[in-house]
Amino acid sequence: MKLAVRLLLVMLILLGCTGGETPETAQSEPAARGDSETTTPVADEIPSADAPEETTIPEETTIEEEPMDYENIVAEMETDKGTIVIGFFPNAAPNHVANFVDLSKEGFYTGTKFHRVIPGFMVQGGDPNTKSGPPSTWGTGGSGRHLDAEFNDISHRRGILSMARSPGDPDSASSQFFIVVKDSGFLDKEYSVFGEVLSGMDVADAIVNAPRGAQDRPNEPVSISGITIRDATDHEKSAKTH
Repeated sequence: MKLAVRLLLVMLILLGCTGGETPETAQSEPAARGDSETTTPVADEIPSADAPEETTIPEETTIEEEPMDYENIVAEMETDKGTIVIGFFPNAAPNHVANFVDLSKEGFYTGTKFHRVIPGFMVQGGDPNTKSGPPSTWGTGGSGRHLDAEFNDISHRRGILSMARSPGDPDSASSQFFIVVKDSGFLDKEYSVFGEVLSGMDVADAIVNAPRGAQDRPNEPVSISGITIRDATDHEKSAKTH
C-alpha cells in the first residue's frame, strides 16, 4: 500500500515538470502584431482634397521702366494765357528732348516766367531765377546741367522750339528755351532745334505782343503753371472731347 502511494506521487511530480514552456522560450517568441503597430499612415500624412496646394513665393524681381518713346509724346504747357502743346524731334536732338522732358516731369518749369519777348521774333522762358529772383538776374539761370550742341537741319520756322545758350559757347544750353513766332532762318545751325508747337501759337502770339520794357522784359510776365508730358494718342483723344 505504501509502495503504491509512493509510485503515485512520483508520477504526479513528473507530469508537473514537463507540461509548459520555459520562461526563456516564451519570451523568445515574436509578439503578436497589434493594431497600434500597423503601417497605416496617420491622418496628417494623408493628402486631403480640401487642403490648399503648396505655393512657391517667387523671388523679388526688378521691373525696368521701358524707354520713353519721345516721338509719340507731347508736352502740354499751361500758361496764364492758355495752353501750348509741343511735339519733339528726338532723332534730330535726342539729348535736348530728353533734358526738356525730364525737367518738365520734375516740375522744374512750374512757376517760371517768359522773361524775354520780342515781337516778330520769339518768346523766351525756362529760367528758374524768374520764380523768385530779382529781375536783374532773369536770363542768367539754369538747371545746373549743360548740353552739347545738337545743331541739325530743321529750320527755325514759326512755331519751332529751340534751346537758348550763352553767346560764344554752343555747349552751354541748360534749361532756357525759346519759341519762334516768325520764320528766323538766320538762327539755323547756331541753336539746337528740338521741338515745335502743335497747337497754341495764338497763346505764344499773346505772350510776345504783351507790353515790355528794358531788355525786352514784359511788364507783366506770363507764368508757366506746369508742363505735363502725355502720350500723343491720349492728348488727341482728350482734345476731341473738349
